[in-house]
Amino acid sequence: MRAVVIREFGPPEVLEPAEVAEVRAGPGEVIIDVELANVTFVETQVRAGKPPHPSMLPPLPAILGNGVGGTMADRPVVASLNGTGGYAERVVVPAGRPIEVPDGVTLRDAVALLADGRTALALAGRAGLGPGDTVLVEAAAGGVGTLLVQIARNAGARVVALAGQPRKLAIARDLGADLTVDYRLDGWEQRVREAAGEVDVVFDGVGGDIGLAAFGLLAAGGRFCPFGMASGSFAPVTPELARARQVTIRAGAAASPEELAALARTALAEAATGRLRPVIGQEFALASAASAHAAIEARTAVGKTLLTVPR
Repeated sequence: MRAVVIREFGPPEVLEPAEVAEVRAGPGEVIIDVELANVTFVETQVRAGKPPHPSMLPPLPAILGNGVGGTMADRPVVASLNGTGGYAERVVVPAGRPIEVPDGVTLRDAVALLADGRTALALAGRAGLGPGDTVLVEAAAGGVGTLLVQIARNAGARVVALAGQPRKLAIARDLGADLTVDYRLDGWEQRVREAAGEVDVVFDGVGGDIGLAAFGLLAAGGRFCPFGMASGSFAPVTPELARARQVTIRAGAAASPEELAALARTALAEAATGRLRPVIGQEFALASAASAHAAIEARTAVGKTLLTVPR
């Protein structure tokens, strides 16, 4: 079968289309004919050999990809894998793993929501969003960020969206952000402070200096929710610093497979009712996975990036 294989860690070009051995289902397993594969920022870090934690590096050669959508017994389903295997025509998963796509949700949207939807919902739950909160969302035009903007608005919060290009700021405004700010510009923190005052919640998907500056905008009693390191490092916010500012750090998300599956189902249910919609900014053919990774790393991608598997 066709797949995209990585034989060494490095730039996007190490992602090579190849013919690989067909997957076989063992006892208690099923095969999904893949139509779409989810691509995440973390996968670009794994490919480069620089993941958030060394334990995330797979033995080589490997097939990356942790989420897919396709058909199983003629039913549209999505499924999370165990970190690898998704960039391929077919995958094998435990029989209880696939989630049926509900009526009113396209397979494309379901795949886009599989990982980012559960992440965004878990973060929102940790933050305890409520009416009247002022919420700052970094990387607000990314896969998780676009969903956090919507979830915060649905909760009755005022949303400040940070992004780095006019197109990305426009997407955040279209999703309901009350204030959009380009964090590439000097003095962006002051603009947020003047327009919105102190904030109650920060969703930090960028980390580094941007995350630290966003942390500085929190009011006493605020909640700092780190979930990404698009800058290359997490924000240097220590428990001691948080205590001094009377801010709580609410990191992490659901850990068990059951919790993750429940969150994914909730995201799909929210999409079916129209309360949540993923922004799919770009799609690439499976064989062009290297181009997908390059677009994400070049910061030209918006929303979710998907790989399509031609039939």
